[in-house]
Amino acid sequence: MEAKEEKKLSIPPRGIRAIIEAVRLGEIIKPSQYAKREAFKKHEINEAWLNRVLTMIFYDIMKKQGLIDKAIKDVVGVTPLILDPWLRAALRVAFDIILFHEPNQNTLKNLRWKASDFVSARTHPYVGMYYWDLMDKILEYKPNPKTELERLEWEYLAPAWLIERVRKILGEETEEFFKAVNKRHEWISVRVNTLKADVEDVIKEFEDEGIEVRRSERAPTVVKIKGPYDFDSSDLFRKGKIIVQEEASAVASLILDPKPGEIVVDLAAAPGGKTTHMAELMNNKGKIYAFDIDKARMKRLKEFASRMGIKIIKPIIKDARKAPEIVGEEIADKVLLDAPCTSSGTIGKNPELRWRLRESKIEEMASLQRELLESAARLVRPGGRLLYTTCSIFTEEDEDNVKWFLETHKNFKLVKLSSPYSPGFLEGTMRAWPHRHDTIGFFYALFEKTT
Repeated sequence: MEAKEEKKLSIPPRGIRAIIEAVRLGEIIKPSQYAKREAFKKHEINEAWLNRVLTMIFYDIMKKQGLIDKAIKDVVGVTPLILDPWLRAALRVAFDIILFHEPNQNTLKNLRWKASDFVSARTHPYVGMYYWDLMDKILEYKPNPKTELERLEWEYLAPAWLIERVRKILGEETEEFFKAVNKRHEWISVRVNTLKADVEDVIKEFEDEGIEVRRSERAPTVVKIKGPYDFDSSDLFRKGKIIVQEEASAVASLILDPKPGEIVVDLAAAPGGKTTHMAELMNNKGKIYAFDIDKARMKRLKEFASRMGIKIIKPIIKDARKAPEIVGEEIADKVLLDAPCTSSGTIGKNPELRWRLRESKIEEMASLQRELLESAARLVRPGGRLLYTTCSIFTEEDEDNVKWFLETHKNFKLVKLSSPYSPGFLEGTMRAWPHRHDTIGFFYALFEKTT
């Protein structure tokens, strides 16, 4: 019996406090990995084994949040969204550990007593007592899906509407898609800043640090490292030699292919992954007008550009729909519109997003994207190019917008894309898929202005 107990999940009191705080902060700080990092730092989670265990629990809660919230509602009788936020966080932690893992007796004791004490200290003793009283019901709870679609929600870890949407798009590949976005993502994609470093030298430096590293087959300056990796203490990161960027995102700049000396407009630039990449491809020569309305993310863009030694980016904190009035019409050799979208292609990287997404948001985003495409069209000079991308899997935001654009802008033609990913559902467009290409879901359409 003791041997079996040793193999069960073990989390000390400090770990319980840290994971509850991480889940609470995850509602406030985006992306969620920053929330996790802040909470773990505060509670001094320095041991590698404990960091790994808590990280696994944290992302498990993010992936299963909608299902956990249904279980909480079954037990408590109300939607978790109206509960005290610290109580909600503690319940999410308790349900995840008890339902999906096999905690040992000490962990169960800590979940009841230490979590109750922590919640009491963060909010009110009565809230902590209420949580303590619920533990017996949590221990007895068993999920009971009543329909095939409800069963699939538990299998695919996604809301029913999203499952049905993916089925319509991918058919027989639906299961593979959800397997891909639900698997543990150990590899972190980073791009080498060629203005400051050579790819081979960066690979060697990672290897000297004992980090397992492999090179991307589709983006020559992207490497993938096996995490976890502490970027805060990394010389490579601090000196601006690398930046975190998904392979599919880096491919966008390669497709647009800006040249040294050109004028480029980036219409949704922050936090700067593609903007800085384009500056590198331009060898720091020319001009990039970088638009975004998010001040915090634009601050990060400026920090990245400074750290990476980039001089040609002009940040403009304005609505990109006003860009033609601000910088002038037909002034750009290249325009990048990596449009605001539902981000549905990133649910593997941002697991809680699947539960925050609303189907009604798709048309709303598609409408905004068309407004931005209108502005982008006015910026491109004759002979210039416009790249439209999203990290959405929904056709309304992708192929449907491309069809609309070509129908309403007869002076643009589609430049056909064939590599390095799969054809889109409209000839000449391209898509990256998590289950096919081991990256985020991404859509690409390249236009050229003829007159």
